[in-house]
Amino acid sequence: MYFTRLLLKNERKHSVVWRFNNGAIVRKWLGFFTRQSLFSQADVIVRGYCGYNTRWALFLLNHIFPLESRKPPVATTIFFGANDAALIGRTNERQHIPIPEYKQNLQKIVNHLKSRSSTMLIVLITPPPVCEEGRRALAISLYGDNASNKLSERTNEATGEYAKACIETAKEMGVPYIDLWSKMQETDGWKKKFLWDGLHLTVDGNAVVYQEVIKVFNEAGLSADNMPFDFPDYTEIDHKNPETSFQQNVCDASL
Repeated sequence: MYFTRLLLKNERKHSVVWRFNNGAIVRKWLGFFTRQSLFSQADVIVRGYCGYNTRWALFLLNHIFPLESRKPPVATTIFFGANDAALIGRTNERQHIPIPEYKQNLQKIVNHLKSRSSTMLIVLITPPPVCEEGRRALAISLYGDNASNKLSERTNEATGEYAKACIETAKEMGVPYIDLWSKMQETDGWKKKFLWDGLHLTVDGNAVVYQEVIKVFNEAGLSADNMPFDFPDYTEIDHKNPETSFQQNVCDASL
């Protein structure tokens, strides 16, 4: 899960990206947002919970998005499905969530966010594709010969059904979506270019997600170019009387 707080007219508002997956990937997301687009215009607050599915995420919903908060996010992306799509009878079956429940859980999350703000931008992101060869290679590297007869705990075909369900939910609820499952497979060599172990994203894979999210944000008028800095650019500061440059900001610079 990711939070991006945006400063507009001297009031720092929030934009949230929510994803449950590998913590290292969450940190890469933070880097993309802060270094490339929103460094001086937004805060990025990251939450990542490895292995969570939508059922478990519901228990955290009120903690992460409390109803009594006076400053709800201006935007939220919801990135679930890779763990829900774990197959029954395989090694990670405890993460499996049936597709009907997956859709219901996404609906509950979206409805909760809508109850927080009628103007919030809510974006659903499908799970990325899966490279089954990469998953088997990882298992062999971890377990050696004991993994030789094990099947991949996820398949690209099954994950595609969850991606389809995610898109259906977005359309039914009238919110934007990003079809990451299809988008990544448009690139030749996507299995190794975008996935380092058949499931988790590489730097290039994270870049694709970043580009797609920024595209949706821009279309909704949340581009960095349209966001004011929270404090003056250094070129605008009066070096002889710096206090005058901060009078319009919520800042006490007196010493």
